[in-house]
Amino acid sequence: MKLRYVLAILAVTAACAQTGANAQSAADLNDLEIAHVAYVADNIDIRYAHLALAISENPAVHEFARTMIRDHTAVNEQALALLAKLKAEPQDNFLSRNLQENSRKLIDEMSKLRGAAFDKRYAENELAYHKAVNDLVENTFIPNIENSEVKALFEAGLEIFKVHENHAAMMVKQVQ
Repeated sequence: MKLRYVLAILAVTAACAQTGANAQSAADLNDLEIAHVAYVADNIDIRYAHLALAISENPAVHEFARTMIRDHTAVNEQALALLAKLKAEPQDNFLSRNLQENSRKLIDEMSKLRGAAFDKRYAENELAYHKAVNDLVENTFIPNIENSEVKALFEAGLEIFKVHENHAAMMVKQVQ
């Protein structure tokens, strides 16, 4: 568990810090780029949850997955409504593209697992993913967001996603 956990943290952190020749920093993203990263991250977790519902037979995993779908969908709907209100479009960037690429690899890996092996991998990934994304949101995005309404949405979302992190930690213990 610890090796996969560390690898997942490193993958998300690397995606969140810098990439390739562009060597851009997450701290340099503007509000619309940050919004797109968050939207992509939410959609990735929704995809992981749908995969869990399709593969797992564990009721605790199903409950967690349904919570991820419900909460991440709700936050994305709020984000899209705010962007419409602001008459703004999210902006694709190095970080959102990197997150999407890494998620495709992980979905391919997890889709080959079954039973307890899948449940364990899904739970460990959810914990690592929420820790890394929550850290990025709290320590990099929120301090750098300029628009007060966008910042408020991120602060509210962070509270929800910290609960997800705690729930994921409990799920990791349950599936061991």
